[in-house]
Amino acid sequence: MLRTSLLIAARSAGCRKLVERVPFTRNLVARFVAGSTLEEALPTVARLTEDRLVTLDHLGEDVTDEAQARTTVDAYARLLGELDRAGLADRAEVSVKLSAVGQFLPADGEKIALDNARLICEAAAAAGTTVTLDMEDHTTTDSTLGILRELRVDFPWVGAVLQAYLRRTEADCRDLAHEGSRVRLCKGAYDEPASVAYRDKSEVDRSYVRCLKTLVAGSGYPMVATHDPRMVAIAERLAAGAGRSAHDHEYQMLHGIREAEQVRIAAQGGRMRVYVPYGDEWYGYFMRRLAERPANIAFFARSLVGSS
Repeated sequence: MLRTSLLIAARSAGCRKLVERVPFTRNLVARFVAGSTLEEALPTVARLTEDRLVTLDHLGEDVTDEAQARTTVDAYARLLGELDRAGLADRAEVSVKLSAVGQFLPADGEKIALDNARLICEAAAAAGTTVTLDMEDHTTTDSTLGILRELRVDFPWVGAVLQAYLRRTEADCRDLAHEGSRVRLCKGAYDEPASVAYRDKSEVDRSYVRCLKTLVAGSGYPMVATHDPRMVAIAERLAAGAGRSAHDHEYQMLHGIREAEQVRIAAQGGRMRVYVPYGDEWYGYFMRRLAERPANIAFFARSLVGSS
């Protein structure tokens, strides 16, 4: 119930105004978000890339006009240029939400998103790095995978994201577990109906393992996105059993969560990538992080008490 309430609040303009007015919120958000500007985020990226990999997300979603979408494209082009100039592009890529580049605009949204995503991919190629298309709620899945197929014609390295809580994801894993295919497998962060998603944690966990087995057994490049110690251990066993080396799969975790485990994986020779968001549009991302893990909610509650 609490998770559902938080996810509803994530899309509420009124809740957003309330949270943004609380004085301590910015300091709390800094645990998960690297800064409001690229200049603030780059030192975090430089620090992390000393021993880990990074994927950067310029926060924003559900744009309402083409000008907003183009602003997002420009932000990514600038980000990629700065990564190149700073010598970080070999260890940092970008993640893009298609709704932030026009996917659901009322007229030609998918075409606009495809064209804009292509521009971002061109900038990434020029910088010598890659792009992963983030997945949003289940209504976006078919559209996102369709745009992915179009982009991979020219940019075969574009990464996909699949969410294990969706009932369809095992089949999508089979379709995408092919040579050269980069696939990030996460559990899922949106409040989905039981008709399309597993609602029970144990069911989601079992689905995650089934999907992971498919990806690890395939010939693609699995990106294991989880903070769950049990899932990490299962992934390590599956990779070893499939004869995978440390270089043909990776682990991914969010900035600000389980950093000691991130360091452990990297120190043992694993490829560990940190998802680093930045920008002013942090509210929806922040609320989904609270909804994902009870530990995040407890952290938020302690901060509320401490500020009173």
